[in-house]
Amino acid sequence: MSRPRAFVIGAGIGGLTAAAALHRRGWAVTVAERAAALEPVGAGIALAPNAQRALDVIGLGDTVRAMSAWQDEGGLRTPSGHWLSRTTQDAAAERFGGPVVVAHRADLVALLAARLPEDAVRTGTPVEVTDPGAAGRPATVRTADGREHTADLVVAADGIHSAARRTLFPDHPAPRYAGYTAWRFVVPAPERPFSPHETWGRGSVWGTVPLHGGRVYAYATATVPAGLRAPDDERAELLRRFGHWHHPVPDLLAAVDPAAVLRSDVYRTAAALPAYHLGRVALLGDAAHAMVPNLGQGGCQAVEDAVVLAHHAAPDPEGTPAALAAYTRDRLPRTMTVVRRSERVGRLTTLTSPPAVALRTAAVALLDRIGPRTALRSLDGIADWRPPEPYAAGTRGREAPADRRHTGGHTGGHTDGSGPGDPGALERRDRTA
Repeated sequence: MSRPRAFVIGAGIGGLTAAAALHRRGWAVTVAERAAALEPVGAGIALAPNAQRALDVIGLGDTVRAMSAWQDEGGLRTPSGHWLSRTTQDAAAERFGGPVVVAHRADLVALLAARLPEDAVRTGTPVEVTDPGAAGRPATVRTADGREHTADLVVAADGIHSAARRTLFPDHPAPRYAGYTAWRFVVPAPERPFSPHETWGRGSVWGTVPLHGGRVYAYATATVPAGLRAPDDERAELLRRFGHWHHPVPDLLAAVDPAAVLRSDVYRTAAALPAYHLGRVALLGDAAHAMVPNLGQGGCQAVEDAVVLAHHAAPDPEGTPAALAAYTRDRLPRTMTVVRRSERVGRLTTLTSPPAVALRTAAVALLDRIGPRTALRSLDGIADWRPPEPYAAGTRGREAPADRRHTGGHTGGHTDGSGPGDPGALERRDRTA
């Protein structure tokens, strides 16, 4: 008997994790990537304990944990260098069952791709969904050469501006500009030591985190109109905005090649989708729930999506539509909660009024004095997630406290109407699509 076929659109972190998890479950997997090579756009990616436990499912959790280069105390600072709050990896591990690991995206992509058969990933292959399929009909995709391919399951992990999402839900509003742009780069660590930090200024943020291999990941955001770009180069723009900030910011800007600075505007989901699937097509990661980066959960939620999808998608083509309805029920309320919580933090970083910034600074400092490491509370109910059974029994790392542990992928009720509605209606619609 031939194995059921899954077609994954997009070879980013979420798409490759889904492909690896489905491959382990017995699916024949093809990954189609539009880019000419597996050279991921981006620099660093934060992998909180929830993502590490998800990666345990495909045998990569311990490998990722070994990448951790953040050993010192870190925290939140002002542009002058004053510390507002501090935390440690041990505190994160005590609260969530493990530390936060920051890895280079290219390293993680390579690890994920190595979990797949050699011929599974096809680069330079744009794909469009031409038929989402239904209970008695496979899904169909078309490649740029005009050839059509059928699949028992299509996973659309094609990013914020997902063409697959537009095909499935053409009347749904596209992600909207969050009000700020982001820069990222990686350079060798400076000779002078530094502590990991995120620094909040007026409408702007700078972050510096060590990577394994003697490298540093730096990121920044600033409140600007959408589409605005530097008149010269992005390194020069960063120097104008951040060159006078505390160490190690000036040293890092002096070390980076202008061509190595990545810039992209930040977008977020404008409204929750009615479902994360239609027929035999599942949306995953940014294609389903684009979020601002302020909780470091965009990639983490995509990895969670991937293992929950594979958990439900037993290698039985007849059961795929029902499996995708279960995927929506698990993932939609949880991810939209993270979208909203990320946006709340993001709004704090975009304050530009001097009185508002001063009030924010005083409030953060006061909270830290009342309860040190209060910044970790922003990840309660998020970083303590565990994969659904039977995966959870095989995950590693320290246990999260029982009263904050979540399984199955969702955080419970959704009080603002953003949930998937009647699950039975989703299944009924799939059977008649």
